[in-house]
Amino acid sequence: MSIYNDYIQEIEDRKTQGLHPKPIDGAELLSEIIDQIKNVNNFNRADAVNFFIYNTLPGTTGAAGVKAEFLKEIILGGTVVAEITPDFAFELLSHMKGGPSIKVLLDIALADNGDKAHKAANVLKTQVFLYDADTDRLKEAYHSGNDIAREILESYAKAEFFTELPAIAEEIKVVTFIAGIGDISTDLLSPGNQAHSRSDRELHGKCMITPEAQEEIKALQALHPDKSVMLVAEKGTMGVGSSRMSGVNNVALWTGKRSSPYVPFVNIAPIVGGTNGISPIFLTTVDVTGGIGIDLKNWVKKTDEQGNAIRNENDEPILEQVYTVETGTVLTINTRTKKLYNGDQELIDISKALTPQKVEFIKAGGSYAIVFGKKIQTFAAKTLGIEAPLVFAPAKEVSIEGQGLTAVEKIFNRNAVGLTQGKVLHAGSDVRVEVNIVGSQDTTGLMTAQELEAMAATVISPIVDGAYQSGCHTASVWDKKAQANIPKLMKFMNDFGVITARDPKGEYHSMTDVIHKVLNDITIDEWAIIIGGDSHTRMSKGVAFGADSGTVALALATGEASMPIPESVKVTFKGAMKEHMDFRDVVHATQLQMLQQFDGENVFQGRIIEVHIGTLLADQAFTFTDWTAEMKAKASICISQDDTLIQSLEIAKNRIQIMIDKGMDNHNQVLQGLINKANKRIEEIKTGIKPALTPDENAKYYAEVVIDLDLIQEPMIADPDVNNADVSKRYTHDTIRDLTYYGGDKKVDLGFVGSCMVHKDDLKIVSQMLKNIETQTGKVEFKAPLVVAAPTYNIIDELKAEGDWEYLQRYSGFEFSDALPKSNARTEYENIMYLERPGCNLCMGNQEKAAKGDTVMATSTRLFQGRVVEDKDGKKGESLLASTPVVVLSAILGRIPSIEEYKLAVEGINLTKFTPISTKQ
Repeated sequence: MSIYNDYIQEIEDRKTQGLHPKPIDGAELLSEIIDQIKNVNNFNRADAVNFFIYNTLPGTTGAAGVKAEFLKEIILGGTVVAEITPDFAFELLSHMKGGPSIKVLLDIALADNGDKAHKAANVLKTQVFLYDADTDRLKEAYHSGNDIAREILESYAKAEFFTELPAIAEEIKVVTFIAGIGDISTDLLSPGNQAHSRSDRELHGKCMITPEAQEEIKALQALHPDKSVMLVAEKGTMGVGSSRMSGVNNVALWTGKRSSPYVPFVNIAPIVGGTNGISPIFLTTVDVTGGIGIDLKNWVKKTDEQGNAIRNENDEPILEQVYTVETGTVLTINTRTKKLYNGDQELIDISKALTPQKVEFIKAGGSYAIVFGKKIQTFAAKTLGIEAPLVFAPAKEVSIEGQGLTAVEKIFNRNAVGLTQGKVLHAGSDVRVEVNIVGSQDTTGLMTAQELEAMAATVISPIVDGAYQSGCHTASVWDKKAQANIPKLMKFMNDFGVITARDPKGEYHSMTDVIHKVLNDITIDEWAIIIGGDSHTRMSKGVAFGADSGTVALALATGEASMPIPESVKVTFKGAMKEHMDFRDVVHATQLQMLQQFDGENVFQGRIIEVHIGTLLADQAFTFTDWTAEMKAKASICISQDDTLIQSLEIAKNRIQIMIDKGMDNHNQVLQGLINKANKRIEEIKTGIKPALTPDENAKYYAEVVIDLDLIQEPMIADPDVNNADVSKRYTHDTIRDLTYYGGDKKVDLGFVGSCMVHKDDLKIVSQMLKNIETQTGKVEFKAPLVVAAPTYNIIDELKAEGDWEYLQRYSGFEFSDALPKSNARTEYENIMYLERPGCNLCMGNQEKAAKGDTVMATSTRLFQGRVVEDKDGKKGESLLASTPVVVLSAILGRIPSIEEYKLAVEGINLTKFTPISTKQ
């Protein structure tokens, strides 16, 4: 009873936070609860029955296994429970999704159980989360002449698990709630500093937006009980930034509907909208939950009689409202006409939000059910030796004769599953592709584990070449929250077949390296498709898609992903970099020049950026591909030269070998397999059998952008513009300013060199600058704190070998210790340099943060409100993003330097340079 008593005490503790009992996932606790159910005189029996029925997680959790077996016992008459009849037991099994519940149903259905076998079969016909062990049993029984097995297979072949579902409503009434003006980041919906609670859905739901916003949503629901609340990003894009399933989960928790009466706090069908649409990653997550994401287009550029944009005094296009979506507006989504209405007034066509495939997701309660359902239908038809009837919407195929292929089109065609031989597809085609590399990060990993349990997956798909579970988001502070969550996560993933940053057995040194850097190293083929649980899954080899934890789970379980082939925008360069410029400045200038060339339209949004920077090694090129998340691109592809690609693969091999030497490879020898694949790829390039990936000359692009390096005269800074009178233009990453704009006197309270945006050369730049300044002034004195976090341990080892680390140690006032990691986040900083543990550090905002109201100059990726620094009364916190030399000098001076001060400080330093392969006039 001790575990049960502990659970009761936890329930009492949660009551003080306004929370319900935490859903049960442990076998031991549920076993105690079952013992109390069996004892009809037990004082706790009524509560125990309630916990068993309504508060136990499904899938492959330990509790689900115990629950399924007890329900089997009830069905077969081994136990009688007044509250759970055999028929009700079947109903409960039908809501358990897969894993042990499927095993139990097959046990009953395939045995000589008469009426019970037929009832089990009827439940099985509604289930789709079957794996090889389950389908093998069905196949074997069918070939042995089992009529029940044949009946189930015939139902699967007809996809009755889908066709028998209720049709979606023709009209869906919504009432609007403006969640914010301008872009709404997932940090608003699921704050990074609450990452530890993401797997506790009810608790995490309390952090969405603000308590006041939650009360407003509840008030709208009370006024409009027959309508769904639609969250709106007014004058902005919904769901920008991190790829957080928890963000959509929170929206669904507050505005969606329950997925099952027997599964607590798992809601589906959220409805969201944005003036400028929905971020691609966030929209994928909305699909996962069977929701709807609408590009509202309720504000447009105001034009004159000639159709030219009318501009304000800042030379910015003036927007005018087409229709209102102010909070409380009642709208109607018509799923038949695919239009949005206000009363009888048609507002906008929303057919992109209601494609045939998306309508299927809505009907099935999410995209997973469709993915698994199609696989089950194919299996059943093949087993029966029949042609599967056309049930699901046919995949859209776009094939244009005589048109060449972009790089992403080539990759998708090579990795496509079920593509007719000889068929070539172009952008817009719906494709199911094999996934080569998968990454899970540690603050979303527990949710990925939950998703894997929910879809009854127990082992990684053999299709996947390699998968990695990181420890970087919890690297800074090894506090009680991390100690409670991370070891459990690492064990689950290690058992699943994933290479893990931390060893559950404690035998190899913990590797808290930034996940994107590791994924970039273990990607050993530029034709690869990578799925990662973070928006900065943007490798400079292959094409990588940041994804929610559910899509990551699906890739791990099936080795596949489904999506349309995206359009591409080609980015090339001309001119030459100035001697005092760093490649980070080119990255920021790309965004600025693109917006200038296309009159403020972000042509990158939702598309692939095919960037031609082939003279840069993968480490350095990643600085560009990484930032494409801030450009709102769906993904990016780096076009590399043969020799450069070979060098990058050799570096990757060496780093993978280091992981092997540490003892990180598993029994499947995944890491050794990657080295073998890299050797094969290098040989293909050297012999000319298969040169580095390039697009066809006659490929078609949505747009082509040419960046003029000659125009980049000064360091470029991404500014959150926190005091812009137009609230929608704050925190967008689109405001790029040169150094001179700040006049050499804007105060800087803290500098940060770190995150996935930096590489080894950046750390060498820090070392060289400090030596330069000491030579010029006789000493190094910081007027603001400088936090330095190398992204990987490999970089530190290489810096030690090359002599740079000792200089960083010499100038530092703090150096991390693996033996004694920090147990509390730093809240105050001295004017010294801090050498922090490899990992995300300040960039993530879930552990370390700057002091409230600070002005931070950082090399990181995010400038959203509250991410790196929070506001305080009377002063907004702001995080400006710039190159390493700008950050270092700002910390030394305590202000943003002038261009003259900057040039002097970088004199003779090897900044990261880029020379275009060819110029395009």
